[in-house]
Amino acid sequence: MRLQRWMWIAWPAFLVAGVLEMVVFAMVDPEDLHRIGGGELGLSRQAVYTIAFFVFWGMTMASSALTALLSMSPFEVNRCPVPPEGRPADCAREGNCR
Repeated sequence: MRLQRWMWIAWPAFLVAGVLEMVVFAMVDPEDLHRIGGGELGLSRQAVYTIAFFVFWGMTMASSALTALLSMSPFEVNRCPVPPEGRPADCAREGNCR
């Protein structure tokens, strides 16, 4: 289930990052980018494309992960990961380990 949830996060984020990369760099030339202090970046176009893609992917993965987290039911969030036979004696009293 965790691998499936991971793919629910990573795959759409990958697709959106690719589209975002195309949209941004259709309007911005990487060689026109400068550092905040005013100097040149000193990176090739491919390096800027690569770094930007991974930044976009990371940001869209964070968004997708937040959506997946917020879509979890209270049962999924509060369930006890310990099997019933391995739980401590007072676990049932807390109500989280049913």
